[in-house]
Amino acid sequence: MKRKPVSARLRNKWKTKVFAVVLVGFCISTVLLMEAQYRQIGASSSRFSLFDRKPKIAFLFLARNRLPLDLLWHEFFEGGNENRFSIYVHSRPGFLLNKLTTRSTYFLDRQVNNSIQIYWGEASMIQAEIILLQHALMDPSNERFAFLSDSCIPLYNFSYTYDYIMSTSTSFVDSFADTKEGRYNPKMDPVIPANHWRKGSQWVLLTRKHAEIIVKDDVVFPMFQQHCQRKSLPEFWRDRPVPADNSKEHNCIPDEHYVATLLAQKGLEGELTRRSLTHTSWDISSSKGRERQGWHPVTYKLADATPMLVQSIKDIDNIYYETEYRREWCTSKGKPAPCFLFARKFTRPAAMRLLKMSALGVSKEGSSYSFMR
Repeated sequence: MKRKPVSARLRNKWKTKVFAVVLVGFCISTVLLMEAQYRQIGASSSRFSLFDRKPKIAFLFLARNRLPLDLLWHEFFEGGNENRFSIYVHSRPGFLLNKLTTRSTYFLDRQVNNSIQIYWGEASMIQAEIILLQHALMDPSNERFAFLSDSCIPLYNFSYTYDYIMSTSTSFVDSFADTKEGRYNPKMDPVIPANHWRKGSQWVLLTRKHAEIIVKDDVVFPMFQQHCQRKSLPEFWRDRPVPADNSKEHNCIPDEHYVATLLAQKGLEGELTRRSLTHTSWDISSSKGRERQGWHPVTYKLADATPMLVQSIKDIDNIYYETEYRREWCTSKGKPAPCFLFARKFTRPAAMRLLKMSALGVSKEGSSYSFMR
């Protein structure tokens, strides 16, 4: 048998090696190409998901105990997409929202776990608001933060409310110069100068930027804690002992001043729509004696709850601020619009009557609840 020349054998080995190298190179190139395509697909998918994701409104309820209007709000949320809202409730310490305390699945276990006892006229109300914001900010999808009381009702359906709120990049903060009531404590100066002192409704709606500013604030809030002390009431109304030195008491009602004052202090009033989205009707009452005279929010009861009442609130399209000689005309998407999306204070029978009469924008169809219970 004839043996192949050495040169032929070397050529064959060289060809085999070249083929192996080419094959390995091809395999590596294929793997790298597949990985690059996978990354590109992943990045595109991530970009699509971020683009497609709907920002959420965080509804922040301040309640004494349970939410008496939970069934009404259930109908409101039922008309929305669950990916577009979240719910947080601050109630008294230890209170749980379970099947015994709420009949709405939307509120089950939605109470914050570090709530505090709130005292009217003190900075504890601000603390409760900060706690709600801290919880809501943990969800990066929450881009608006709406404070609501346990006696608030929605005036429109979820879709209209969502579009109205998300159509602007501003916070809705009732904010005006407070020059009449003497609530400003001069001891706050120079940390809070008098020209930054603002008054307004505590029922604000905040952008995420402004919510983060409130949570991080360690300058203005301590001033409210130190210099806004509730004045002691006469003995037969008192729920705590009178302090030995009551000269330190200065009743400035922190919840009506804090947010507006903080944002004015930060120079952010240009980022606000300076009105509240929550309607409150005020009346002066002297029924509780001279020491408690003052403006009080009207509570709407069963007999007051009519479609005409709701329509009269919806028809409001401007607000006048006397201390600034300013009239705020209400708009949405650049067009005239109702000023208010929510209203208070409504008792449970009043709210349920409005729902049963279809006087609100929420739907009651298909509900198994007894509205007048």
